[in-house]
Amino acid sequence: MSDLVFGLDTFGDVPEDDSGTPVSDARAIRQVVDEAVLAEEVGVDVIALGEHHRPEYAISTPETVLAGIATRTERIRLSSGVTVLSSDDPVRVFQRFSTVDALSNGRAEVILGRGSFTESFPLFGYDLSDYDVLFEEKIELFANLLEEKPVTWSGTKRAALDNADVFPRTESGQLTTWVGVGGSPQSVIRTAHYGFPLMIAIIGGSPERFAPYIDLYQRASDKFGTTAHPVGMHSPGFIADTDEEARELHWPHYKVIRDRIGALRGWPPVSKEEYANEIEHGSLYIGSPETVARKMAGAIKALGVGRFDLIYTTGAQPISARLRAVELYGTKVLPMVRDLLTA
Repeated sequence: MSDLVFGLDTFGDVPEDDSGTPVSDARAIRQVVDEAVLAEEVGVDVIALGEHHRPEYAISTPETVLAGIATRTERIRLSSGVTVLSSDDPVRVFQRFSTVDALSNGRAEVILGRGSFTESFPLFGYDLSDYDVLFEEKIELFANLLEEKPVTWSGTKRAALDNADVFPRTESGQLTTWVGVGGSPQSVIRTAHYGFPLMIAIIGGSPERFAPYIDLYQRASDKFGTTAHPVGMHSPGFIADTDEEARELHWPHYKVIRDRIGALRGWPPVSKEEYANEIEHGSLYIGSPETVARKMAGAIKALGVGRFDLIYTTGAQPISARLRAVELYGTKVLPMVRDLLTA
């Protein structure tokens, strides 16, 4: 288990300062950079930034923020989590991440996804009725771009390319590329078809229910003759010095975000009982370092994953609490998880 990879993920949730006042988007972005620097200092392997186009989140261009982090760090891997490829241009995505790769001496990663929110589609002029075909065509083009050779490609939703060179190329000749999946078997099969590593978003319910998706990925990889890479998972959580403090800091802000998103999707307001049940039996990793470490180790064992990313921000937790959560994750949680998995 020594080769396990551990990450921290955020969408750049706009936090409160310690007086309880929400900060500006600009400060929220700078705060994420500071947290990434701290994450490296305490031994975290990866920082992953998600793309959103909503008022709760400050990060709409993960690679821009990753470029800033690249100039202040030396070791930590720099990933999106996810890049919404369907409403972006694959050539530009490759160029932006190969640029981050250059700035970071080869530490860039991209996690491609279809997006759990749809704001980017009208924002950039895409029709939601093309949701599936956009991703199908663009991931095919992106796979070709990763070969870092002149590309000839045609589709229905983007101009064709004829022997097109795309620059800058990466120094290593390889841009690490994952696909983020939320629970669609077809998405798992597509990931295996291209030979990409699979990152599963497990944001509710028992982690064990995702075991069939990992099995499907491995069986599909065998069928296609591609490599079944170690699977990653990412789930939300929050760490404080005690279980009680973690819940007190997390619950009020979690409820605001969960109910706001739920109203758009027809969900009823979340209750404190549901919240507690998700912590005890589902996919919320909330509590002291000991509590979170035991739960993480259990999920990693149950699914046999090679990477675990904790989404460490949900709503407007105070800046000081976020910094403490990052510190505890690296200095307390990760050593405990490794010990539990080798015991």
